[in-house]
This record gives sequence, C-alpha cells and structure tokens, in this order.
Amino acid sequence: MSLYGTPPDDPGPQDLGTPQQAPVPRCSTCGSEDLEPGFVEDGGESSHGYSRWIPGPLERGIFGGAARMGKPRFEIVALMCRRCRHLELFVGGQV
Repeated sequence: MSLYGTPPDDPGPQDLGTPQQAPVPRCSTCGSEDLEPGFVEDGGESSHGYSRWIPGPLERGIFGGAARMGKPRFEIVALMCRRCRHLELFVGGQV
C-alpha cells in the first residue's frame, strides 16, 4: 500500500460479475453506522475557514509558523458519530 491509502496496483482476483459497493463508514469507537458529516474550522488570521492536512513532519519557517511552501494540501473529511459523539477524521482529495 502506498502513501495516503491509495490501493495497490494489483488488487487481486475479483468477481467482475457483481458490482462492488463502497464500504459503509463505521465509528471506530462504538461501531455505529450513524455518522454525520461536518468539517473542522480553522479560525486563524487569514485562514480559509477550513483546515487542511499536509504530509510530512512539521517544519518551522523563519518566523516560527509551519513551513508549507511547495507541499501538497488535502481536505480533511470529518464524520461525527451520532451515538457516542466520537469524531472520525479522514484525508480527502487534494485542494
């Protein structure tokens, strides 16, 4: 498996006669399938209003902030379990 959870080149044998369904997301704490989508807000100065995930370790720039120049940014997909209120975070598409 490669970086960011992309599938391997050869997924192995498949039954091409039946369509495959995407797995239903479940809460990793209680197992419930009742997950509500939402987002994680970034309220910092000059923010875009949403948070992003950047791969690699945190490196500080000359003024102490995170060095982000040239690094890819990915949306954060947030799902809250309605049963136990656990928050699941996943890396989404590149932004």
